[in-house]
Amino acid sequence: MVLGIIILGPYHNHIAEADDSITKPGCQSSCGNLSIPYPFGSSASSSDCHFDLPYYIVDCDYSTGHPIPYMENKSTNLQILNISVEDHEMRISLWTSRDCYNSSGYDVSSSLYQWLTLAKFPMSSTKNKFTAIGCDTSASFVDARGKFSFGCMSSCGSILDVNNGSCSGIGCCETSIPRNSFNYNISINSFSNHSDVLDFNPCSYAFVAEIGFYNFLSEDLANLKFEKQPLVLDWAIGNQTCEDAKKNRMSYMCTNNTICTDAKNGLGYKCTCKEGYRGNPYLPNGCHDIDECMDPEKNPCEGKCHNIEGSYRCSCPKGYHGDGKKGGGDRQGCTANPSHLMKILVGIAVGIIALLFSMGFLYFGHKKRKLIRLKEQYFKQNGGLLLQQQLRDRTTKAAKLFSAEELEKATDKYHESRIVGRGGYGTVYRGSLSNNLIVAIKKSKLMDQSQIEQFINEVIVLSQINNRNVVKLLGCCLETEVPLLVYEFVNNGTLFDHIHDPNKSSKLSWETRLRIASEIAGVLLYLHSMASTPIIHRDVKSANILLDANYIAKVSDFGASRLVPLDQTQLSTMVQGTLGYLDPEYFHTNQLTEKSDVYSFGVVLAELLTGKKALSFDQPEEERSLATYFLSSLKNDKLFHIVEEVITYEGNNEQVREVANLAKRCLEIKGEERPTMKEVAMELEGLRAMANHPWVNGIDVNPEETVRLLEKKTDVYMDSIASTSTGYMDSMTNHVMPVVSHGR
Repeated sequence: MVLGIIILGPYHNHIAEADDSITKPGCQSSCGNLSIPYPFGSSASSSDCHFDLPYYIVDCDYSTGHPIPYMENKSTNLQILNISVEDHEMRISLWTSRDCYNSSGYDVSSSLYQWLTLAKFPMSSTKNKFTAIGCDTSASFVDARGKFSFGCMSSCGSILDVNNGSCSGIGCCETSIPRNSFNYNISINSFSNHSDVLDFNPCSYAFVAEIGFYNFLSEDLANLKFEKQPLVLDWAIGNQTCEDAKKNRMSYMCTNNTICTDAKNGLGYKCTCKEGYRGNPYLPNGCHDIDECMDPEKNPCEGKCHNIEGSYRCSCPKGYHGDGKKGGGDRQGCTANPSHLMKILVGIAVGIIALLFSMGFLYFGHKKRKLIRLKEQYFKQNGGLLLQQQLRDRTTKAAKLFSAEELEKATDKYHESRIVGRGGYGTVYRGSLSNNLIVAIKKSKLMDQSQIEQFINEVIVLSQINNRNVVKLLGCCLETEVPLLVYEFVNNGTLFDHIHDPNKSSKLSWETRLRIASEIAGVLLYLHSMASTPIIHRDVKSANILLDANYIAKVSDFGASRLVPLDQTQLSTMVQGTLGYLDPEYFHTNQLTEKSDVYSFGVVLAELLTGKKALSFDQPEEERSLATYFLSSLKNDKLFHIVEEVITYEGNNEQVREVANLAKRCLEIKGEERPTMKEVAMELEGLRAMANHPWVNGIDVNPEETVRLLEKKTDVYMDSIASTSTGYMDSMTNHVMPVVSHGR
């Protein structure tokens, strides 16, 4: 489909007379409301009126009665809104893509998918953004040449969840586009065909547009009020650098009083007028001197102004002295000449002030240098040099470096009332930053060298992770006696608390437990298969899984985690983990693999099913190890003797049995006999999909249809996990969610 373009403003129904300030004499200088500066030129003019390539031709169409300018020719359907010689930008107008649904399903007649192909001028990476709108939406920008793709995801369950003006992932999401983008296809997907949001959001929308053009409104979910939007292109001359172009003076476009710069987006070079000149740098003598003295508002002189070529000069009247310029700072203006005595007094006063200033400068400078040295000492002591080396060897996203004063203020000087959790490696405080953002601040204990490596490892690992079900690392502070980590704050405790506290476990329905298990499996799948460098968590347990107010799982505590080189499948490490969850094969061989996380996840599944602790020394010997007791009960067909009562009352026995068998496979002694996290995640999502489908309530469904539905649901689930794993797609991680405990 060819893209349509709109043009804004009034139209002119005549060919404008040549304007020597923007184009060559005798050449058409406008088309309707559009000015056509050289090196661009109208198709109705001679070839001398534009640069000798078709990309610089403006086709002025008069067939509609109103002149409409197009790039190259009307058949491209790329309508031009504006051409700027100063900024070397062109604005065109594009249609908005939309993906619509009604009560019957996909609405073909209302849906529209757009693509764009540009031969020469790339889209501006600094002036445009990719935006998607919808509450059941996953939109992608796909390079038509297959070089890259990116996008973002937006989800919401109610119109009340949406905030006007915010494009942060609830109802609307946006992301930047890379340089050297000349074409794209827009793809829009829905996770549930808008069935849950159809009453207020029947369509998803996606488009690339100039930054500042669109401001999100919740009412746009029902019907987006525009169909087209402006897009900014960067243009330059030819495909040579300035150095190469200057070698051929006959074809070199920059004229007198100009500066040549290489294009940073796309190929070619750009000509601009020097400071003190203005005009069209591509025309002979196109850059004219600016007479600063002629403009009363811009006249820079307090005294007399003298215009000179490319600049100006100020002077004071007789009897006055100074530089003659207006304003403060280093400018002196024009002041009357003081008497000789006044000069002496002024000199003494200035000397005293200078002496006092110098003494104060020396004192505060010494104090500042002492503080800097102390901070440098703490930085080295807390592993700053090790962290710098790790970051040089890896591709990681930057975390914010907080100051010690900022975190001290956020926690009321680490007051006891701010403590929300304690662990083997430190204490976690609830903090409030200056922007009212609530965070969890992990203050480590005094460390030896091995603990510093654990701390740095957690920073490095979390820098690799970008997943909405992982506690987000916001930054760290290394300039204090003990290092600090700053996380998002999750306010609903750990999964361990909710499973083993009788008052809380009764609120965990089977549907909620199954969803939590699926979310944890999705995180481990992302760590193992989709992170930029594969990661083994090495300490998966219910105490390291946090829940927010909506019982959404957040995996935390990556201090023991390990990054796995892409050419290795296992690592030889010192055994580390938590008894009861620790992989027995890893314990005996010291060989850490992804299957070690699978075993630990199997123990968490058994906890969710039984409500029993992974290791309990106050139980009879055969029941102390949950893994052993769980497998024994399955073998003796006593599963429902140990399943949590709240689960058995709900009557999901077949699903419970399926999850129990999955946990059994995860708990195999030999790692090679355990499933991968991809298989585990897909199986759990398949069970959830079946539970939500009408056939569970008694509707007969053809077995082949069952298989197709599961394949479709798991494909959508894998796409969702993949979306969450990329830097562009996971726009939802911009939402802050809380943490209770990050200690060990």
